[in-house]
Amino acid sequence: MRSVPSTVDSLFEQYGPAYKWLATATVMVGMLAVILSLTIVNVAIPDIMGSMGMQQTQAQWLSTGFLASMTATLLANAWVVETFGQRTASVWAMALFIAASIVGGLAPDETILILARIVQGASAGIIQPLAMITVYQVFGAHERGKGMGILGLGVILAPATSPAIGGVLVDLFSWRAVFFIALPMAFVGMVLALFFLPERYNDERRRPFDLMGFLLLSAAIFAVLWGFSNGQRLGWESDPIMLALAGGGLATVLFIAHQLRSASPLLNLRIFTVTGFVCGAAIAAVFGAALYATTYLIPLFAQQVQGMTATNAGLLLMPAGLVMAVLFPISGVLSDRLSPRTPILAGLLVVTVSCALLATADVNTAFWLLAAWIIMGRVGFALIMPAVNAGSLSVLDPRQLAQGSGALEFSRNLGGTFGVNLLSVTLDRRAAFHHQALNEELRPDNAISQTLFSRLGELFQQGGVPEAAHQLMAMEYLRSMVAMQAYTRGFQDSFLLLAVAGALALIPAWIIGRKRRRPPRNAP
Repeated sequence: MRSVPSTVDSLFEQYGPAYKWLATATVMVGMLAVILSLTIVNVAIPDIMGSMGMQQTQAQWLSTGFLASMTATLLANAWVVETFGQRTASVWAMALFIAASIVGGLAPDETILILARIVQGASAGIIQPLAMITVYQVFGAHERGKGMGILGLGVILAPATSPAIGGVLVDLFSWRAVFFIALPMAFVGMVLALFFLPERYNDERRRPFDLMGFLLLSAAIFAVLWGFSNGQRLGWESDPIMLALAGGGLATVLFIAHQLRSASPLLNLRIFTVTGFVCGAAIAAVFGAALYATTYLIPLFAQQVQGMTATNAGLLLMPAGLVMAVLFPISGVLSDRLSPRTPILAGLLVVTVSCALLATADVNTAFWLLAAWIIMGRVGFALIMPAVNAGSLSVLDPRQLAQGSGALEFSRNLGGTFGVNLLSVTLDRRAAFHHQALNEELRPDNAISQTLFSRLGELFQQGGVPEAAHQLMAMEYLRSMVAMQAYTRGFQDSFLLLAVAGALALIPAWIIGRKRRRPPRNAP
């Protein structure tokens, strides 16, 4: 005899009013596991680079690979849930995440490691939206705000604490430990899903999956990312790079054309014709780029320029994350009471100033001054996010809210993916540019070089170094100083580029809250 599928109603009958909290805890545990894994690896990147001999442009795939695959599968979530049900989708996605985490922790080389991160991201793209769907189902209309607030707090707290946790793990054990820390939560989430998430109705109509759209989107994202990340190493005009960028561009055009013709598109592109929504999507993309890029760049800067331990680099980000967690609910209330334009403009201005200040950081910048600049940026992010969601979705037809929410999340993640990638390329290119420029100042006929050589010679002589070795040691010392200074300026240019992006985002922010003038009643 076939058993009756467990629906939300039947689970309420089985567990009573407490079921909404059991279901919320179930999806939150799984979501915290994947969000923790998204950000915790950033603080371990310098150690991974040293262990595996990876260049910075290769190491950024540990972040962008996760984000790119999560962005693609995020759009497939609706079909997966409709086809397999929340329970099966959650269990299998979590199992895939656990397997990828184990492979990443045991990876023998960078290729396996990056592939493991891509698979982790693919499973995260299924797990994250499940949490919002579940909370929407188990809370009544008058309580959904509370449910979403609890969920939002969890989303913020995980990245707030993960850098510090990751730093401690790296210093006490090794970078491999960051891949295993989320496994207990993921396993608990998978077991709880077997009991507390609903199954699929057998009589539900299954809509076709837009496989062609998914493949075109994935090809476009990964081809362009690969081209950008390897352009400096292989040459921007080399055949592989030109082919990758051209292929990515072609795949993008084909994806757009296919989505406009498809009866069941992955992404409803027609909602991007609404001015207020497209402005919100643009701001969301800049938001994602700035948030994820700073989360990637700051630990790298702290460890490779300032010489911090992984623990201290993680602690550098922790106060800002906690401040953002505290302000997030408050900014949600403000977004209900004010025009979206006000908090978005204020938030973007604060983020722009924060990035501009980070663009002045160097080896001598104090820990708490850096932390204060980062906190400033997180205050801006807390102001932006709820207002962008409210302002963007409010201009859509109620029937388009689900599609708009998914498109907004897609824009944010896509911005984060390319933000990390482009800032990584910028860091590499600008560091190489400054290195070449500074090296030209080390000519023997340069007055500054002669003064430095003379001063270093005096110091070496005082230290008992043979005179014959003075020039060689001075050159080696100055070359190392030039390399460090060039790398520092590369970071400064990268943060400055983020400040420019934040300033440009003020344009759509000004438009998003603008109300159309209505003609007078007696107008013809």
